[in-house]
Amino acid sequence: MKTRLSLLLAAGVLALAQPAAAAPPVPPLTQNGGTWASGHVQGVAVDMKGGYVYYSFTNLLAKYDFEGKLVGTLVGWTGHLGDLDFNPEDGRLYGSLEYKKDQAFYIAVIDVSRLDREGMKAADGDLFRTVHLSEVTKDYAADLNGDGRFDGDTARTGDHRYGCSGIDGVSFGPAFGRSDGPRYLTVAYGIYGDNGRTDNDHQVLLQYDVADWAKLARPLSEAAPHHEGPAAPRDKVFVRTGNTRFGVQTLAYDETQQRWFMGVYQGAKPAFPNYLLFAVDAEAAPVTGDLVGVPGPQGRGWEQGRLLPLAADGLKDEASGVRGWSQKADVGFQPVGGGLVYVAANAKVDGRQTADLSLMRWTGEAERPLVPATAADLRSRFASVRH
Repeated sequence: MKTRLSLLLAAGVLALAQPAAAAPPVPPLTQNGGTWASGHVQGVAVDMKGGYVYYSFTNLLAKYDFEGKLVGTLVGWTGHLGDLDFNPEDGRLYGSLEYKKDQAFYIAVIDVSRLDREGMKAADGDLFRTVHLSEVTKDYAADLNGDGRFDGDTARTGDHRYGCSGIDGVSFGPAFGRSDGPRYLTVAYGIYGDNGRTDNDHQVLLQYDVADWAKLARPLSEAAPHHEGPAAPRDKVFVRTGNTRFGVQTLAYDETQQRWFMGVYQGAKPAFPNYLLFAVDAEAAPVTGDLVGVPGPQGRGWEQGRLLPLAADGLKDEASGVRGWSQKADVGFQPVGGGLVYVAANAKVDGRQTADLSLMRWTGEAERPLVPATAADLRSRFASVRH
């Protein structure tokens, strides 16, 4: 009995001696992403466990902690780094990267755990690696008018299947039609805003399993762009929103609402409401149907594709049936759980670019879907918040 009591007491002492689990870092209500001689902010990502915010300024990546301290910057590419998402499964940051003149479209896979000082170069070591997306190149370079010529980075052509101008939005989320199961990398097309054609009224989303991408990723070489990557996406779906200027700029999956959100630059076709934010419910299953406006084989009927419906929420345009919100979400839109979402705003200061990040709360209202979050909102989401 004495021996057993001694063991129990010793176990208790050891348990008491263990340090308490560190409380998760609490995200800020607002943050500024610095002022840079760069392109405008094109996307943000948040590492909730580590306590970091990442800003893509197209040719510069900035890393800040939740206290607002600049941890590091990454530079050294001439392509267009777009939207971002952080993958907690492997601790990497994923972002869209375009080289339109080379017909080369990549996902940049960045080991941000090593991004710890200013001015780090993408070419140094293997911190910055890329995976080529051949499906995007195939649609971007498609010779639809049959003249045997690639017309380049322009909307003034009948080429570019679905109006594809490359890629922008990036997010991890479940397989289309599900809210559970593995998370896949989802990539949204850029779409040329040509009001004179009808085959560019859908947003196009590709989905990839990145489990084996370590074998495919290669260092970035701008002198000799590589083409190593998956042969095809695991899924390709279409969402009819009406044409927008350059497609989905920010793509984000909200685990709380179980929705995909798509932030866009406003379109200009009079037949559509031209909202700024659209959503798709995660459990809405893709259904094969007509891609209205996209001519089918030999011009007969419409092309067939896997279609996802817009969520039955927000404003509704009765004429087109399109639903969405007039909410700016085009340069940074990142849900962080509990109905809270970071929204970025871009501005220019003395010829340089800056970004202001604001934590917002989802209201569900059609006219005003987001309002500024408060300290009380943070307390309800993070019980460890103290004053």
